[in-house]
Amino acid sequence: MKTITSLLVACALALAGAVSAQQPETQESPAKKEKKGAPTEHATPPRGHETKGKPPTAAETRGKPGAAETKAPQTAASPRGPGRHERAAGAKMEKPGAPTSASPATAASATPIGGKQAEHGKKGAKARGEAAAKPPTSPAPAAGAATSPAAAAGATTATGGTAGAAGTNATMTKEQGTVGRGGKKVETAQVQQIKQQHATFKAQPRPDKAPAVTFNANYRITAAQSWQGPQYEVFRTYHPEWHDQVWYRSHFGRVELIGGGWYFFNNGYWYPAWGYDSGAAYYPYDGPIYVGHRAEPPDRVIADVQTELQQMGYYQGEVDGLVGPLTRQALRDYQADHGLTVTEAIDEPTLDALQLS
Repeated sequence: MKTITSLLVACALALAGAVSAQQPETQESPAKKEKKGAPTEHATPPRGHETKGKPPTAAETRGKPGAAETKAPQTAASPRGPGRHERAAGAKMEKPGAPTSASPATAASATPIGGKQAEHGKKGAKARGEAAAKPPTSPAPAAGAATSPAAAAGATTATGGTAGAAGTNATMTKEQGTVGRGGKKVETAQVQQIKQQHATFKAQPRPDKAPAVTFNANYRITAAQSWQGPQYEVFRTYHPEWHDQVWYRSHFGRVELIGGGWYFFNNGYWYPAWGYDSGAAYYPYDGPIYVGHRAEPPDRVIADVQTELQQMGYYQGEVDGLVGPLTRQALRDYQADHGLTVTEAIDEPTLDALQLS
């Protein structure tokens, strides 16, 4: 009987031990419930457990206003990895142009500029680069400032300049004198002395230095059609005419023998009087010679021009009062250097620039 009782007690103890050993395995832990997809936010904490100061979890803050501002500090990553909903949210965030939940500073630094914003950024950088590379514009020189021959030559056009440039140079020279090659300057007082020096000047024929030209009814001044402005009209329309003395006397008030040939005066210009006298027909230049409305004889004005150009370094010949090859060369160089139309003639703009009008 004792043996049977001992066996029953042992069996009861063994059964109780087996039951107690199997009980923990049947109760599932919260981790196992999460693996099965069971939500953990319904788990109730034990009573009396202190929750003050504990940061809210992601499940508690999900869907609540201001969740981004109350985001809990980062914790160690869960060994189980992101859930299904988290993976879906991550895939959405990877799409181009989709908004991120990162902080403003992170979003500003991580988000690349694209589309029109990149275009505007490139254009702005290009404009800033051009503005930095662009040299500063120098102010225009004062009206009374002296201009060097090199600077004046830079402003000369293919046709020798414009009437506007001629006016500017004329204004400059009247105030400060004329400037020639190498900075040689002729003051206004010197110009007056030159005029007085040639008050009684008389030119003589010099065929060896200034060969005579022959009459040609078809002759026209070369390139005169491209000279713009009313002051060049007489050069554009000039053509030699052959008339006798009666005709010249009946049409013009002044006809004079000057430097071996007869000239007539008309509206500020002297012209060769072809046919007036076959015994005195020496003309080294066939064209108008401007002297102004004071109607000075052309040889005096030519001598004044030669002397002034000589002092400025342009004219290398003798002062003879004749418009020969050296005089035309000096006029061409002076006109080109001072922004005047290159006519190789004594015209109104040139005489004004030389202060001899």
